[in-house]
Amino acid sequence: MTSGTRSTTVPTYEELTRRSDAPPGASWNVFGPGDQLGTLNFITAERTAAAAGLVRRGATFNLDYPLNTFVPSVSRTRPPTEHHIFSNNPHHRDDWLDSFYLQSTSQVDGLRHIRHPRHGFYGGVPDDAIEVGTADLGIQLLAEKGIAGRGVLLDAVRYYEADGCPLDFGTLTRITPADLDAIAEHCGVTIESGDVVLLNTGFAEAWIAGTPEERAARTGGTGLDQSEEMLAWLWDHQVALMASDNGGLESFPVNPDSGWVDPDEPLPARGPSHNGMLHRPLIGLLGMIIGELWKLDELAADCAADGVYEFMVTVKPLNLVGGVGSPPNAIALK
Repeated sequence: MTSGTRSTTVPTYEELTRRSDAPPGASWNVFGPGDQLGTLNFITAERTAAAAGLVRRGATFNLDYPLNTFVPSVSRTRPPTEHHIFSNNPHHRDDWLDSFYLQSTSQVDGLRHIRHPRHGFYGGVPDDAIEVGTADLGIQLLAEKGIAGRGVLLDAVRYYEADGCPLDFGTLTRITPADLDAIAEHCGVTIESGDVVLLNTGFAEAWIAGTPEERAARTGGTGLDQSEEMLAWLWDHQVALMASDNGGLESFPVNPDSGWVDPDEPLPARGPSHNGMLHRPLIGLLGMIIGELWKLDELAADCAADGVYEFMVTVKPLNLVGGVGSPPNAIALK
């Protein structure tokens, strides 16, 4: 990897689509044989050290919502976490959790979260290696690496407000690569290799403030558009991790014109369908780590106040061998 805003040793997305030694559009083995960190490889020691220089005021921002913030869960498949406290004697307290769904609130998705329907899991890891207790593509790999680097906030809420078309909780807005460029320009930031990119859509704030009826009536969700152009934008900017305050990073329902929707794929017995989602090529082929339902309201307000949309960010998932996802335990530092 070279220094600067982009590594020139990494193939472009267009070059990835012409591969014959791996699925077209896949980054498998780009970072070495058997790699299981994917785009986190873009965060080098040099970039982590440089990010530390962005901490000037000592201000810290928690990027995790409390457990059970999103009840019922956005996916409708994750029941609330139950917290229990016990004591062995009057001077002692201990506790445990039941029904702790690791992706029920603020979360980071590991590379075993989603497989590509045709090519399988990232790197060609076989399906039977993705089991409880096995290590392949587990969330512990992210914990062992320790994610620390430059973060940038793309504040879609304030961009669309300034543009005269404010985002609405109940209305679907598909954010395109051109929109991301415009939001970045509005925020005065340039995306660099190894960045942790945070997209503020206002979804979580609106969901929390809404009534149960308003939440149930939600039919659309603003997020990234499903397209080859979006994959190219994320890969060619060498984004290490992208997270949002919404329930899936991408827009939902999916774009029916993406070319990714399989009309013959049956609906799941429970929960939302992933048919046509950006998740599949983004995680399964490119190996990109993504985050959902992150708490960005206080950070966004501070960035708007001081005009500084770059900062250091740390992410430390649970060290659970074989874990699929985890609360991010994320902090932004300015």
